[in-house]
Amino acid sequence: MQPAPRDADTLNMQRADLDRLLHVLSEMDGSDLHVKAGAAPRIRVDGVLSTMADEPRCSADDSKALAELIIPPSLRPTFEAQHEVDFAYSVMGLGRFRVNAFLQRGSVAFAIRRVRTTASTIAELGLPDVVRRLADEQRGLVLVTGPTGSGKTTTLAAMVDHINHTRACHVITVEDPIEYLHRDDMAAVDQREVGFDTDSFTSAMRVILRQDPDVILIGEMRDPETVYTGLTAAETGHLVFSTLHTTSATETINRIVDFFPPHQQGQIRVSLASALKGTVCQRLIPRADAHGRTPALEIMVVNGRIQQAIMDPTQTSDIDQIMREGDYYGMLTFDQSLAALIQSGTVTIREAMQAASNPHDLKIMLERMGLVRTGRGFAVAAGA
Repeated sequence: MQPAPRDADTLNMQRADLDRLLHVLSEMDGSDLHVKAGAAPRIRVDGVLSTMADEPRCSADDSKALAELIIPPSLRPTFEAQHEVDFAYSVMGLGRFRVNAFLQRGSVAFAIRRVRTTASTIAELGLPDVVRRLADEQRGLVLVTGPTGSGKTTTLAAMVDHINHTRACHVITVEDPIEYLHRDDMAAVDQREVGFDTDSFTSAMRVILRQDPDVILIGEMRDPETVYTGLTAAETGHLVFSTLHTTSATETINRIVDFFPPHQQGQIRVSLASALKGTVCQRLIPRADAHGRTPALEIMVVNGRIQQAIMDPTQTSDIDQIMREGDYYGMLTFDQSLAALIQSGTVTIREAMQAASNPHDLKIMLERMGLVRTGRGFAVAAGA
């Protein structure tokens, strides 16, 4: 993107340059493109961010002109006032992208995420059967959690896809932005995008129960009102899915409770224990064959012991131990998931150790499975 006056021809060239970079992103099966003034574009593939060394540096004028070109007119006042904005960008014949435009050091920068318009199935993602069972729940709250870029939206899309093909019901999603498109099959699926179809998650949730939903997907629980409305919907016979940026089931429970002032937290714990059906927390780990990444999962299924641990704050820390002993219900800890991935040869021990919640506990687990410590690290014991 070379500096030039912002006439119509130049703007068209800049759009063509951006579209070309997005084609490269898609051809490399990358997830994100980063563009900012003073640097060459960067691309993220399989979680690794690298510089597109053959591309020219973007100037401050280029990035400003690009903002004027691709930020929707209705959102430009928001960008001017808040210096950051989310929106969707489409390329004919290629697909849709989620864009966050923001100011850094006084110039415009972009983080552009590729949106996969067709959802993978639960089986295609290699998720365990308990995920399908959670999607088959008729009512209650199911949370998919993990850090940014861990595949939460992909997992939720697979669960909605399963419902769409197996249940005659009405699904309403509230997303920021819409990342996967669901075409009606057995279900009727209405997808609302924050900033276009509704002002915010909060405003959408205020009226969502008047829209006769059976299944509700909330893209992210960001504030107490959204959390409370989601809990209420789950308690009154709806199946509610949502995400949180938490790294474990215990942290998820504490985060939801902490949305509320202390005098409400006891009642929220009771409501959560009643409504919550399960949590799926995930991290993406590089595959041993270098072909992409695979999810490592922590899965909590709510049973009587989990309900008691949610209601009693002195017992919430016991959830990890309950999950370790809960394989009958399909429960799984991260370390158990990582050990299984190592045993199958899907991931290396080095990558698993870097991702483990407790590397020492994982080491002991591997030794019990027939993995022994050598002078140079771990190795598989004979016959293991």
